[in-house]
Amino acid sequence: MDKESIAELLESKHQILIDVLSSQDDEKWQQGPKGKWTSGQQALHLLQSIKPLNDALSLPKFIIKYRFGTANRAVRDYATVVNRYQERLQVSKGIVYGPSKNMKVPLLKDKNYILNRLQVENKKLQYKTRKLSDKHLDTLILPHPLMGKMPLREIIMWTAYHVEHHTKQLQENY
Repeated sequence: MDKESIAELLESKHQILIDVLSSQDDEKWQQGPKGKWTSGQQALHLLQSIKPLNDALSLPKFIIKYRFGTANRAVRDYATVVNRYQERLQVSKGIVYGPSKNMKVPLLKDKNYILNRLQVENKKLQYKTRKLSDKHLDTLILPHPLMGKMPLREIIMWTAYHVEHHTKQLQENY
């Protein structure tokens, strides 16, 4: 998947998410299905996953290479990344990583802020994706808490799918 296609995919997946969250009843922001995250927690989780990616992509490329290394395999296509993520989710059912563990329920008054931050971080990621060289996208790697080390192109494609995954949950269960 080329850079422009990835950026467009990020835009479309995030826009659908924002539309779903914006049109939902406000009480769903703080109340979710039994044993599941609220809509607010879903949005906050997505923000907590895109922000560190943008922060990492702001680092000089030699630091990313020094700290995490380079890819030892070819880049996987979008469908393969999605399938591997779904497989890993099945194996790790119920395990939550990092800042999303024991997440507090965001207040309704924070809804606009969180949605705006998600949109800003998405635009940043699109910009960074377009500006990265194909060489860096395919050779530099970053760690993913569930998927392991991934080339930048894959982790950015995964980010688009991650938004779709949570949007589907919101549409089907909320």
